[in-house]
Amino acid sequence: MTLQVDKRAVARAFGRAALHYDRHAELQRLSGDALLALAPAQTGDKLLDAGCGTGWYSRTWRQRGKQVTALDLSPQMLQQARANNVAQHYLAGDIDALPFANASMDVVWSNLVVQWSDNLRAALHQFKRVLRPEGCLLFSTLSAGSLHEVHQAWSHIDDVAHANRFLSEQEITAACVEQGLHCQAQVITMHFPDALSAMRSLKGIGATHLHAGREGHLLTRQRLAQLEKHWPQDAQGFRMSYHLMYGVSPS
Repeated sequence: MTLQVDKRAVARAFGRAALHYDRHAELQRLSGDALLALAPAQTGDKLLDAGCGTGWYSRTWRQRGKQVTALDLSPQMLQQARANNVAQHYLAGDIDALPFANASMDVVWSNLVVQWSDNLRAALHQFKRVLRPEGCLLFSTLSAGSLHEVHQAWSHIDDVAHANRFLSEQEITAACVEQGLHCQAQVITMHFPDALSAMRSLKGIGATHLHAGREGHLLTRQRLAQLEKHWPQDAQGFRMSYHLMYGVSPS
């Protein structure tokens, strides 16, 4: 359950996406809204948004009366969150080594972030460490099967990774069980008018960092035509599927 993650490269990828992130973050909002629906009605006041991005959900929680600390690995994302005035406190930091005291938070919220962790179990342990005994953890992540259309289409062109692969649903469930969390799965399928739009959506949310290293070839017209030939489609367009897992403290 351990990945070799280049945190500096991840931060740079999301930093490049910071200014236009919200225009492409439909998946993050679909996932975040689903996670919000799982939140208990009553929680304490001090909330950590672990991996806040531009602070979309930091703002939501602040509007609900929480004292929000927005944390992100990317300085540019944190700068954007601060410009958006979404929280009371802002801090650069890594979810694998949270810079907070034990039992210092009532709620830890983390929407589509832990897939960038070195180790899911370690990240969840960090979240639980900073939570008070009766605190609430809410997180979402991607699981195996996500972006299978990207893998399928590119497999006909070369043997280089063009999207990351993720932990299995079983591995994520096991990590949740260890921390006493309830978990559930969901599949979200998005549609795009063409393959280029689908690939640009990944770039727009900073998800182009590859753990295995970057692919060096340009997406030429010829390669794009090949990609579209093999990309799975339906009546709504070019598909891109995300398999999501949600982990929530029992109420």
